[in-house]
Amino acid sequence: MSEKYSTIAAIDIGSNKISMTMAEISPGGKVKFIEDVKISSSIGKDTFNDGRISAGTIYETCEILKKFTLLMKDYGIEKHVAIATSGLREAENSEYIIDQIGIKTGIRVEIINNAQERYYSYLALKNKLNEKKYLHNKPVLVVNISSGGVEVSVQRNGRLIFTEYLKLGSLRLREMLAGLESMSIDYPRIMEEFIESKLYLIKSSIRSMKIRNFIGLGGEMQTILGIIQKDISLAGEEVPQIKTGVVTDLYNKLKGMSINQITDFYDISRGEAEILLPTVILFNSFIKMTKAEEILAPAASHRYGLLYDFADRSTSGGGSSNSNIINAVWKIAKKYGVDKKHASYVVKTALSIFDQSLETSKLDIKDRLYLQIAAILHDAGNYAGFTRHEKQTYNIIKMQSILGISDEEQRIIANVAYYHTSKIPSRLHKNYVDLNDKDKIRVAKLSAILKFAESMDSSHTQKIKSLKISKDNDLLTFYVYSARDIQLEKWSVEENVDYFEEVMGIKPYIQIVNSDN
Repeated sequence: MSEKYSTIAAIDIGSNKISMTMAEISPGGKVKFIEDVKISSSIGKDTFNDGRISAGTIYETCEILKKFTLLMKDYGIEKHVAIATSGLREAENSEYIIDQIGIKTGIRVEIINNAQERYYSYLALKNKLNEKKYLHNKPVLVVNISSGGVEVSVQRNGRLIFTEYLKLGSLRLREMLAGLESMSIDYPRIMEEFIESKLYLIKSSIRSMKIRNFIGLGGEMQTILGIIQKDISLAGEEVPQIKTGVVTDLYNKLKGMSINQITDFYDISRGEAEILLPTVILFNSFIKMTKAEEILAPAASHRYGLLYDFADRSTSGGGSSNSNIINAVWKIAKKYGVDKKHASYVVKTALSIFDQSLETSKLDIKDRLYLQIAAILHDAGNYAGFTRHEKQTYNIIKMQSILGISDEEQRIIANVAYYHTSKIPSRLHKNYVDLNDKDKIRVAKLSAILKFAESMDSSHTQKIKSLKISKDNDLLTFYVYSARDIQLEKWSVEENVDYFEEVMGIKPYIQIVNSDN
């Protein structure tokens, strides 16, 4: 009997291209790519020049996506996910465009933030290279150059140790500095100086790591690969590898050429030629920060990351994807001096309550991740002082760039952490009022669980060994196992009983069970 595959398309509405990758996902979560489609777009030019996307570009975008819907129908695609990055994210009229796309094409687009972009790139890279020698032992610099920005990260042993997003995308640079091109005979040098000035703050950090492994990503990397085909070697699973000196030589050649000359000499489109120079300058600038002799250039786009994430969540509940996010959150916790022993205990307890009370709460697997992050960071505000630390925690979480977490999700998590103390949600709290009704309920339920979990370690000595929850009609009994005196914890939990009952619609009862085992 053959396996039943699900088919899915990942759509990326980028600044200068709208792309779609179609794939099959096996019941075991293996992704098999079917086809890639890319069509040029004017979204980035409009946004980076005028701050808004013109009516003509909106029509153009909808027509492209209509073609994609027909193609999906031809391939029998069962589901699609669509994201938009900086070109749409920074447009002042992005809401209108999202609405028109939905009405005219039936495609629901999510505008993702920088942290989500990095997350999907990371997933694509991790799966593309299969976590072999490139992501292990020694630090590796990953530079992903898109039209709107540059995602820079350093990874070691498959984990992120440094990450930054810079608004220095190839198309953005081209549009920002276009006025200088006609004013100077040494335009490439001026562009290089501008780029170097913007990279100044991260240079010392990257140089101090003495990096020898370099991975280059982004759509324009494929243009570079096409130009320098004879200088490419293959590594591992036929992943292209470029000598860093070849990139430097290419930059030196491009410096003396006009756009028309680049177009004719390399047989590429004018659009590709216009952003080739800033792309090569950017890569060359990062080369100079490292001791790398080669750049590994795997095809690992956001779309691939979307597909790998969907496969993981549909087959394993997101276990692998979530572990990457949680690792990044623990780094934030360390940065703010969070007591790891206490936070780990609260996380374990909160997730135990969540899992055992799902029938009552009616929450879902995504909510479990929000609770886990809030539990890790619930005391981060102590970094700024113990007075009203819950408010400081809220502000800290809101200002973070949490890998793979959207702005809306971050607001939910920040609110859950804010209400881990005796404070409860109120219409007088702007942070709570600004949430939609569905998210208000989500925050209330998750904070009720977090209050219980935090209360069970009031002494910060982890006295409670385990707990079991039993439901009987309108009573939810918490059997708390401990061989120690836990009167403080019991009193602290009982202070939150009324709120838990109000939110969950069932009365909790705490039953202490003496346990020497």
